[in-house]
Order: sequence, then C-alpha cells, then structure tokens
Amino acid sequence: MTKKQKVLIAMSGGVDSSAAAGLLVQQGYDVIGVFMCLGQAEKTNEAHPGCCSPLDAADAREVAQILGIPFHVLNFQKDLDKIIKYFVDEYRHARTPNPCIMCNSNLKFGKLMDFAKSSDCDFVATGHYAQVKEIDGIRQLFRGTDNNKDQSYALFGMGLKNLQHVMLPIGQYEKAKVRKIAEEFSLPVHNKSESQEICFVPDDDYASLICKRVPELDRPGNITNTEGKILGRHNGIFRYTIGQRRGLGVALGEPAYVVKLDAESNTVVLGNKDDLCQKNLEANRLTWMTNDVPTEPFEAIVQIRYNHRGAPAKVYPNPDNTVKVEFDESIPAITPGQAVVFFDNQKVIGGGWIEHGF
Repeated sequence: MTKKQKVLIAMSGGVDSSAAAGLLVQQGYDVIGVFMCLGQAEKTNEAHPGCCSPLDAADAREVAQILGIPFHVLNFQKDLDKIIKYFVDEYRHARTPNPCIMCNSNLKFGKLMDFAKSSDCDFVATGHYAQVKEIDGIRQLFRGTDNNKDQSYALFGMGLKNLQHVMLPIGQYEKAKVRKIAEEFSLPVHNKSESQEICFVPDDDYASLICKRVPELDRPGNITNTEGKILGRHNGIFRYTIGQRRGLGVALGEPAYVVKLDAESNTVVLGNKDDLCQKNLEANRLTWMTNDVPTEPFEAIVQIRYNHRGAPAKVYPNPDNTVKVEFDESIPAITPGQAVVFFDNQKVIGGGWIEHGF
C-alpha cells in the first residue's frame, strides 16, 4: 500500500486557506492544519482585529475539526518582530515596504517550511491565488487563474528550492468558485469577509505604529517642487509614498503627485504626471525561480507593485545579483522598497527589490 503524501497547510481562518484544506483532504492527502500565531505584536482594536487574530484562530480550528484533520498553533511572534523591524527601517530610509512578501518568504515558506520538514511532511500548502506546474520534472510558479486575485507577485521570494515542496490548491479557481467550494464542504467561513489590513498594523493606521516605534521620524519638513521651490510643510515623510496624489497638505490648483522622498533632507518632492513616470529601474537582492539563472539580457513582463499588471521590458542582469530594467514605455510610480517581479508570459522567472527608478 502506497503511503499517503503528508501536507502541512497554513490555515488563517479565512475562506481561501479553508477551501484549500478541504480540497487537499478530498484529494486524499494526509493533511495537518497549522495556524501561525503572530502574537498580536501591537495591540489591535478588538472590534476590528485584522487578520491572524484569536477569532481567526478559532475559525481555523473549527474548520480543521469539520474536515477531521489535526490542528496546531505555532508561535511566530519573535519572527514577526523581525518583519516589523524591517517595515519600520524601510520607512526610516524613505522607502515603501512590502511586509506581505517578507512574511511569505520568511514565515510561510521559511519557518513553516522548516517545521514541515521536521514533521516529515512532503509539502507545505497555502491558500494563495497562484499555480504550481511541473515542467520537465521541475515545479514552477505561474499566475493564478483569477486575474483579480493573482498573488504570484508576492511569492517569488520563496525560491525555486522551496517551491519543489509547495502546493497551492486554489490557484486554478476564481474567488467565487473558492467560496462555493468552502460552502460545499460545509465550512462556516465560506462567506467570511476578507481582511485588507497588514496583520500587525492596528486599524490599518501604520503611521501610529511608526510614531510609536520610531518617534524621531515624526518631525516636520519641507514639501518642494522638482526645482526645489518650497510649497509647504509636511508632518512626517513616512506619511507619503511615491505616486500619492491625495492628502498632500498643499493646494496647487492642478494635479500633483509625490515623485520623490528624500530621507537625508527630510523632503517630500511633488511633480506632475510626467515627473512621476520613469523608464528604468535598478533592483537588488534577487531571487530566481529558474535553474538557469539569467546572465544575459532578456525580455519579460515586469510587475512593479501588487496591483500593477506588468509591462514589457528588457532586463539586464549583473554579476553582483542586481539588475537594470528598461521598460518599453515610461511607467508611473516606480517605488523604492517595493518588489519587482519578472514573468515569462504567465510563469514567474524571479524578482527582487527596487532600489530606485530613473
């Protein structure tokens, strides 16, 4: 008799991971559910606890009971503290962080992967909207079927080696179908609303978190135009991000955008839409999702933020694990600190972190 393959699934208490767990059970895997307890590093509003709350843990436990699978809670608070430190440090350097990608890389496909291996599991599964397909014996990462929910952009950081032990059961479905699947499994979370907040940011108020952790950043500075003319004052550079148009604190009588943040001079620079657009970027700390790490320039669809669908570009790899990207056309709001991900059609080639646009 062939031994069942053992799968550890990260269960958040939401509909996506719950439906994914149900599908794995239905497909005959030996499934273990795990809730990642992040310790509520910053106290949240009990009425709006965000994700990863005790209420979510209770939902995940109930789903596991219904599906008849073992359920464990793992304490990742110390690891979350490292991600919060990264989050704050990026704002300290006038960069816009992406903590969800760091969480995926370091926790879900890092610490959780380690736990899975120590528990003799063959795979780690999550409820992400992306697909794993085997090509020539190698598991590769592809966009999810639901274009509106695709999360492949946020998964490049796991690396090709970890991907060989990853399952993404709902990547081939659209959101409405996933809810229907959860309902068919009689899971009470099938109509649960989604959390849009960062799990460690109470009430989605990241500015309060920054002020609490790094009070010295809560200081005023100049708002200027691209020529250096002072237009007004800001009350903290971390309250702004590249491409921001609303809440600028100045009225110019015409549309204006944040086009640059200068940490050294504590300055917010505003410009017009043309000033916001750039044709090139440089990125570092690359992670490739292919055995053949590119050494020569290649064409790709390049995505620069979660809600960007990607644009044609040429990628120039460097020996020091950096790249230069040259887009076919100018792109608005290339933002330092955000991830840049390279696609060959629907397949993820790799990604890195934007150093600057130009």
